[in-house]
Amino acid sequence: MELLLILLVVGGLIALVATRGRGRGTTAQNQLGDAEAEARRWYERLGGQVLNLTGSDEPSKQALADAAERYTAAGSQLEQASSAPQYRLVTDTALEGLYYVRAARTAMGMDPGPELPGSAERSRAGALDAEQSVDVEGRSVTGSPQPSAQNNHYYPGGMVGGRPVPAGWYSEPWWRPMLLGGVGVVGGMMVASALFSGFGAAAVGGDAMAGGVDPGMDPGMDPGMDPGFDGGGFDGGGLFGGW
Repeated sequence: MELLLILLVVGGLIALVATRGRGRGTTAQNQLGDAEAEARRWYERLGGQVLNLTGSDEPSKQALADAAERYTAAGSQLEQASSAPQYRLVTDTALEGLYYVRAARTAMGMDPGPELPGSAERSRAGALDAEQSVDVEGRSVTGSPQPSAQNNHYYPGGMVGGRPVPAGWYSEPWWRPMLLGGVGVVGGMMVASALFSGFGAAAVGGDAMAGGVDPGMDPGMDPGMDPGFDGGGFDGGGLFGGW
């Protein structure tokens, strides 16, 4: 009788462990499936916008070109993704592309569509509230909350090289070398530092200047980083939904 009871207890423990193991496996599979579905939804939505919009002026054309680049990058990431974090990265990249789409639609006087979900980085960076200009090594770099023939390069806001870059329209895409690494990183860092000291809190809405960011902080950038798997920027709606 004692032997039978021992066997029953051992058998129950084995069954419990097996059940919990299957539960954890099911949870992980569900998370992976949800992350993949979310990534594909945003990727398809960005594709619908990129393929169906044509810029009418230089700012909108440039913003749509940047959106198309994000669409290509998200597609490459999607092909390589095999884990939930990688699928979430695809979602971030596609969302960044949709921020460029919103900027292009605004530049063309169109309804920008539903609000996209923000991020802690974009909230911290804030957005330009007024046109400003700084001089860096003999050249003038301007930024504005509104597009113009001069300020026709949009950035959706976020952290670049360890520094918050406010959302807005700029006279040149000085942040790109900092994102991709390679030639021009030092120049981009100099522009970033000049912008932080030159624009000031009065010209930036949000938490960019209130966050106590040190303009001289180490950017912590890896010049050899893979540009195909970088972060970028959530709302529902599916393909074409809400636009």
